[in-house]
Amino acid sequence: MSGMPCVILISGRGTNLQAILRAVAEEGLPLDIRAVISNRPEAAGLEQARRAGLPSYVLDHTLFADRETFDRELQELIDRHVPQLVILAGFMRILSEKFVSHYRGRLINIHPSLLPAFPGLNTHRRALAAGVGEHGATVHFVTEAVDGGPVIVQACVSVLAEDTADTLAARVLAEEHRIYPQVLRWFAEGRLRLERHSGRDCAVLDGEILEASEHLLPGEVKQ
Repeated sequence: MSGMPCVILISGRGTNLQAILRAVAEEGLPLDIRAVISNRPEAAGLEQARRAGLPSYVLDHTLFADRETFDRELQELIDRHVPQLVILAGFMRILSEKFVSHYRGRLINIHPSLLPAFPGLNTHRRALAAGVGEHGATVHFVTEAVDGGPVIVQACVSVLAEDTADTLAARVLAEEHRIYPQVLRWFAEGRLRLERHSGRDCAVLDGEILEASEHLLPGEVKQ
């Protein structure tokens, strides 16, 4: 398979993994997926990886004494595959600063909220509890600040009066599946980079810094 060498990390169902695999197969997304790694043995996404013929690995975090030991073993496993990009696709682990620093500029995550709103877990329930009118998904570079790295792009959905956490999550997930492959294409084609400007980390697309007002894709509020 031609394309940018990458490794994908998952923890659960692997729906974003599936969206990426579909984009590779059907839309020519230029990625060479060299491994799929899960920190949870029961992750359903592992079976998707196997069906796609991809090398898949389990590194159970519960078997390690601390976060640093797990991250060191994870880093060694990833680096065996010599990736130019590490993709977090529903990987439910806070990563140590040393790990993040090792992959600086080539570690990308997708988060189910419009960051900086609702970092962490249970974003859909929290959005409903807060009474916000819009919710969504964010693709961002990973830095030492948890869910605080430079935003690359966001897509939003309207929060409806009758929404539950599940119905809201389903609409946000559809947006995740749309925007993540697009961002990965930008990176694989050399158009997207993480750079330092004026003492801050910035996402740079086609040589232009992505400012906050540009993160939300125009016309993407969906009912």
